[in-house]
Amino acid sequence: MTTVLQTLAALRRRPLRTFLTALGTALGIATIVALLAVAGGAQRTAGKFLNLGSSDLGVFQRDAADPTTSVLPVSLVAQLRATPGIASATPIILIVGGIKHQPAAFVFGAQQHSFVTNRYVFTAGHMFGGSHQAVVGSGLAADMHLRTGDALTVAHHRFHITGIYHMGVAQQDDGAVIPLTDAQKITGKIGEATTLAVSLNSITSRTQGVRIITRRFPGLLVIGDGVSAARAGVNGQMLAHLSLVLAVIALVIGGIGVMNTMLMAVVERRAEFALMSAVGWSGPQIATRVMIEGITTAVLGAALGLLIGILGAHLLVRLLGAQEYVAPAITAWVLGRALLVGVLLGVLGGLYPAWRAARVSPAQVLAQR
Repeated sequence: MTTVLQTLAALRRRPLRTFLTALGTALGIATIVALLAVAGGAQRTAGKFLNLGSSDLGVFQRDAADPTTSVLPVSLVAQLRATPGIASATPIILIVGGIKHQPAAFVFGAQQHSFVTNRYVFTAGHMFGGSHQAVVGSGLAADMHLRTGDALTVAHHRFHITGIYHMGVAQQDDGAVIPLTDAQKITGKIGEATTLAVSLNSITSRTQGVRIITRRFPGLLVIGDGVSAARAGVNGQMLAHLSLVLAVIALVIGGIGVMNTMLMAVVERRAEFALMSAVGWSGPQIATRVMIEGITTAVLGAALGLLIGILGAHLLVRLLGAQEYVAPAITAWVLGRALLVGVLLGVLGGLYPAWRAARVSPAQVLAQR
């Protein structure tokens, strides 16, 4: 306890140096927090998108930039339906940003009679029965004050609202559904779909379903959970790898910064350490004090970095223009990992200076004076 108090007193005697060292750590931590939060938000969005009418699996184009840009031929539906273990399959077209006043709302193009649309619970009206008709989710209806009989404009095309549904899935309740053929015309994907939603039979698990489809259709990407969806696209993989790379860079650069500052402090305080050694402090005790200084400074920087990172995550999403689609996910796991990096910075940066401080010789210091 005495060592800790003495360490804190030493840090207070050099406030500017302590602040600058902590700031360097804070910037690295902030970058990690911001990227992890944005990546987590993208994962949540992907997981919601995957939950198409409570489907078991989503089939996408392999190597698409992300699941929303996938393009598949509708002819695959018949082949999937004939595959053992699959109860049903249906094509889905996804239109992003099609509703002018609600750019975050997803518009799904779906077949009128499919296992996806058959699971909708209508609180008003009924399922569409023909072209240029639409049904809207309860969330979108509330936000835009829509009722049955009103008109909804999707990508400059007017649709007559025949019903309002509720699914309990935010991404769908905040969106709308139009006939598949209309969605194909709007997007120019005649005979194509964004994804194929798959329902498995009662004796086939998701893991088995993924294995069966992947084996029969090696060119397809089969997703069974939100984590897989987040990793599915090139963009998701790039974001995940970038977060890891920056975490390593932050460790290296931050560790060097902490080490350099602590090493300068050790050189300047050689007389102090020599005196401590002369009055009975052992080498390990002196090294422990220096290590505590490094870790304390890094943790202070990490705390500041957490705050900057949370604000930076929201700013990053706004700068990218993605705030309508991705909300940064600030979780305890994200903050915990960032704090762990801060502690590691203090440990790595304090190792060499602590070793140097423990080897300070009182006789050499006195001889140089």
